[in-house]
Amino acid sequence: MLKVENVTKYYGDLKAVDNLSFEVNDGEIFGLLGLNGAGKTTTFRMILNLIDDYYGTITLDGEKIDYSKTDKIGFLTEERSLLTKMSVVDQIVFYGRLKGMSEKDILKKLDYYLDIFKISEYKNKKIKELSKGNQQKIQFISAIINDPKLLILDEPFSGLDPLNVELFKKVILELKGKGTTIIFSSHRMEHVELFCEKLVILVKGKSVLEGNLKKIKEDYKKKKIKVIGSIDVDKIKKIKGVIDVEETKIEYIITIKDDSVVKKVFDYIKTVDDITKFVVELPSLNEIFVSIVGDKYDE
Repeated sequence: MLKVENVTKYYGDLKAVDNLSFEVNDGEIFGLLGLNGAGKTTTFRMILNLIDDYYGTITLDGEKIDYSKTDKIGFLTEERSLLTKMSVVDQIVFYGRLKGMSEKDILKKLDYYLDIFKISEYKNKKIKELSKGNQQKIQFISAIINDPKLLILDEPFSGLDPLNVELFKKVILELKGKGTTIIFSSHRMEHVELFCEKLVILVKGKSVLEGNLKKIKEDYKKKKIKVIGSIDVDKIKKIKGVIDVEETKIEYIITIKDDSVVKKVFDYIKTVDDITKFVVELPSLNEIFVSIVGDKYDE
């Protein structure tokens, strides 16, 4: 288990991280979210002990993270950190040896992951000869070659098409199944929703929303009702608590203030003969993020 307890970090007079606390259990995927400059990178660096002059405590399985623990950690950075003149195999062997692995084990794991990512033919190619997406795969392999106990993924799907996102998803869930503690960060909220059970949203270094993702969505007051049928938009808009009605090519999307408005809308819908769809949906994480972060950022 990773524990971050009451962590605060200053850069001079700037408070980059403000009394941040969270826990990530074994086999759990945790979202650390925020705009650029929110404090995510600083938090990652403190967890990795690249920054050690902070207030509070950070532990992995009850022990402070230091150089002796780095063999148990994998980190996929948002920025490319590959040595582009090296071949794929030499690059991964280099990283694996830094993690204390034998060359035999490294090559076995490398072949396994190259096969999963469908790039076995690039094993002896130089990094600079690979596409951006394939470089991302190699960078990911370098982060997980040691079967890390703790894995930090910062924008892991950068440069990937939907098919390759699915391949990454498969491997991430495989690691989760083995008990790896995973911290996931992305600006793409739909990617966060693929994996994360719990999350923290940071604004200016401070947590503004945290908890179980499902409960966060259930507790968020604004909901959407999707309807297919010949409704009278003006009548819907006059219902107290209806915020907006959007017409798309296939349906109407009614945004309501809270759950109490559902019955009012449904009472009207019952009077329409050709309704073929009436669904109340939870808000997307993207909607919640924009609303919460936008309000807090302006304070």
